[in-house]
Amino acid sequence: MPFSPTDSTIYAPLFSDPSLADIFSDRQFVRYMLTVEAALAEVQGRLGVIPEAAAAKIVAGASALAVDFAALQAGVEQTGVPIIELVRQLRGQVGPEAAGYVHWGATTQDMVDTALVLQMRAALEQIEPVLLAVITNLADLANRHRTTLMAGRTHSQQALPIPFGLKAAGWLAPLLRHRRRLIELKPRLLVVQFGGAAGTLASLGDRGAAVQAALAETLRLGVPAVPWHTQRDNLAEVAGWLSLVSGSLAKMAQDIILLAQTEVGEVRESADTARGGSSTMPQKRNPIISELIIAAARTNAGLLAMMHQALVQEHERATHGWQVEWLTLPQMFALTGSALNKAHFLSENLVVDADRMRQNVAASNGLMLAEAINFALTAYMARTEAKQLVKEAVQVALDQNRHLVDVVRDRVDAPLDWPALKDEMAYFGSANLFIDRVLAEAAQVATPAKM
Repeated sequence: MPFSPTDSTIYAPLFSDPSLADIFSDRQFVRYMLTVEAALAEVQGRLGVIPEAAAAKIVAGASALAVDFAALQAGVEQTGVPIIELVRQLRGQVGPEAAGYVHWGATTQDMVDTALVLQMRAALEQIEPVLLAVITNLADLANRHRTTLMAGRTHSQQALPIPFGLKAAGWLAPLLRHRRRLIELKPRLLVVQFGGAAGTLASLGDRGAAVQAALAETLRLGVPAVPWHTQRDNLAEVAGWLSLVSGSLAKMAQDIILLAQTEVGEVRESADTARGGSSTMPQKRNPIISELIIAAARTNAGLLAMMHQALVQEHERATHGWQVEWLTLPQMFALTGSALNKAHFLSENLVVDADRMRQNVAASNGLMLAEAINFALTAYMARTEAKQLVKEAVQVALDQNRHLVDVVRDRVDAPLDWPALKDEMAYFGSANLFIDRVLAEAAQVATPAKM
């Protein structure tokens, strides 16, 4: 097995996403750095900071450069960063007259951080439509099953009757909040990094801020109040968002695993009988998709701690926190992208066995109506008396395998509507109102926000 399953030929389908793998590949990252170098030269030429002819050669050279990756690897081993060797190669490409103007006024971290921002923007452009698709599918699931009776469970025990649509709405609601969080964090995250050696842009004199603003505009990024070389909260924030998304998907996956247990049998991940098979037990249909979502979420939760460790960076340029981010953040994107793809599959293919849900409710012999009976009796007796009566009736119902409503009816002469009290669907409370609220919010989510 490779150091990371996200980069494995065998395991990548379980823990990664091909489009994100391409975005975070070495070749694409180098291309992003060259994009930043070209954009910097272009705006500096336009503003008269460097000769326009030199700028044109740098822009053309960045596009045409055939990167020597072996030399780049050797350079990284020597210097710890890729940009020094890349700049050397670019200077060779553009010729001696323009070579001295490559990377003018910039520092290594400016290029690497801005390239990372471009990577994250591209990754979020891949992730967001999948999130929206999951939202749409779960909204449809919640709406279709607003009257599908099932057992609501607390502490893994049957508690009260609920519609399955409420459970689906509960899976959906956090994703709507994550969608809003993404819209809010993008302006903070998608900003240029350009501060020069110590965050002052002193080498550009009084033109530094103008170059920074023009570079940001060219790259379609925001302008930060101050260069953020050792202010990494925005990266920790997006890492937190990735962990939140995968964690909320894992809550859904955990529910599906429990509902798919043989003894429960209320849902299946899909109708595909070949999926989730066992090597020795042909009767098995393991919930492998849900398992992988949970594995991704738990791993992200651990990696998030490392992103918070990387917040501790000294002075104006730091020593090690940067490298911790390299080890952590790309993997979190891969895991979240994979979890979203798998959640998308589940939201489209989940098989809901409404009959089995109703059978499981019926098998409880009305025990889930204990609260309803208790509150109904308070119109005719003290609440403490009603609670004690129902408590004793529950034990009788269990011992004699009788319906709880029938046991209570034999013990009191209160003129209750006993047939109506036996209807679990009459005790949904405000469930459908809550479903409506979530669906109303989901209906407002139509297209990805522009980045």
